[in-house]
Amino acid sequence: MNFLFLFPYSDRKERGCIFPSMQQLSRTLTPATVMALVVGGVIGSGIFMKPAVMLLQLGSPLLLILVWVLAGLITLCGALTNAEAAAMFPETGGQYVFFQRMYGNGFAFLYGWSAFAVFNTAGNASIAWVCSSYANYFLHLPSLDVATEMKWGFHLPMIGTVYPLKELPVKLLTIFLIILFTLINRRSVQWGGGIQRWLTVIKLLAIFGLITGIFFSGKGQLSHFSGSLSNAPSGWMLFPAFMAAMSGAFWAYDGWNNITFIAGEIREPQRTIPRSLAAGLSICIIVYVLLNLSYVLSLSPEKMSGSAFIAADAAASVWGMFGAALIVMMVVASTLGTANANVLATARVTFAMGKESSWLASAGKVHPRFQTPSNALVLNAVWSCVLIFSGSFDTLTDMLIFVTWFFYGMSALGLFVLRFRMPDAARPYKVAGYPYVPGLFLLFTCFFLGTTFYNDLVQYQNGTIPMMHSVLGIVITAAGLPVYFFSVRRNKK
Repeated sequence: MNFLFLFPYSDRKERGCIFPSMQQLSRTLTPATVMALVVGGVIGSGIFMKPAVMLLQLGSPLLLILVWVLAGLITLCGALTNAEAAAMFPETGGQYVFFQRMYGNGFAFLYGWSAFAVFNTAGNASIAWVCSSYANYFLHLPSLDVATEMKWGFHLPMIGTVYPLKELPVKLLTIFLIILFTLINRRSVQWGGGIQRWLTVIKLLAIFGLITGIFFSGKGQLSHFSGSLSNAPSGWMLFPAFMAAMSGAFWAYDGWNNITFIAGEIREPQRTIPRSLAAGLSICIIVYVLLNLSYVLSLSPEKMSGSAFIAADAAASVWGMFGAALIVMMVVASTLGTANANVLATARVTFAMGKESSWLASAGKVHPRFQTPSNALVLNAVWSCVLIFSGSFDTLTDMLIFVTWFFYGMSALGLFVLRFRMPDAARPYKVAGYPYVPGLFLLFTCFFLGTTFYNDLVQYQNGTIPMMHSVLGIVITAAGLPVYFFSVRRNKK
């Protein structure tokens, strides 16, 4: 028995597409929109939330800057590695389509299942939740009393007890945002793309306003860079701390692969995708490094590590409370752009699954009037709303990075598979430094996954976390196996 239960892609031609009559999405997205999707999809809430925790883990501002640079370069290597496959197969669905060519339909279905169940929909819920939480800074939404919030709790295996009524007003606002962006992108991909361009411009202007304001305020202190926390790790203890901080940086850099999901709707994708990934991620690296430099310049290591909202505290040190309010508005604008980018792009994976599985056939249909993956957008929105009400997306996003990077690693490995299986295939773009760039990325991915699993195990044994998030990710991914087998049987019937 073939353990991978995979059909080589060459066999798909003989078997034929399950739903050959389905329409294809139109190529309407311009390079400017694609660039906005890369930058807007990556720069969300992570850069405003993670640096304080990362400094607490590392104890050194200089190491913090190093982590952001290193994580950015590693992410760029992974993105350029994926760009070769994206240029070869510029179809809607991105990595789902790549995995079909690399490993077959079975593995691709597991990826699509994980994307729908965990990292796409939970990621959409998470970023919209952050946006709503900071919008509430100005809105002051009415809240229920604690007794009412805790009244309807129920237990989910491996997740914990969830309370649907807890923070209900913020949840309702989060659901409103998901529905709003779903309706916009259902109506027109050009509408969604246009909104994305404007939100990305506003985001970058606000961020560079913060950076230049701190740099030229005259209130920063260069001595902060040479400082460190009193409990900074040293020796061998620095290694797990460094890897934990890298995980936080990878969370902030995630979202670059959104444009591979919409490859089937991009004009001149063979040129646009590699260029947009290279330029867009380079912009993100520069922005992240400059933001962290401004944080360190304005705040001492002690203040920085203890900050609940580091961007607001950095702005307050220069402009007072008015500056903090401006930064809250900036985070709302930033997360709005990321939420729209995620809703637009991630539904394309569900759409690609629908074209291959009779169980999800409706998700693979193109709206006859709007020419958008309408049903896939709605399906993603519904599941995202379920996760928002349950509150379980918080736990799911904790292990999102582990599952995501497993599939990133398989994408890099798949590039070697494609070079071996299809040596004469047209490659409009070839990753520079092959085989060293994808090879180093693959080795780092294995190393990162191993250390993440080990750190999970240590924290679980110490009682720091109630469950191993990496194991939960493996379990949810593996749950797609019976779904796939039943889907194959139904397709045959």
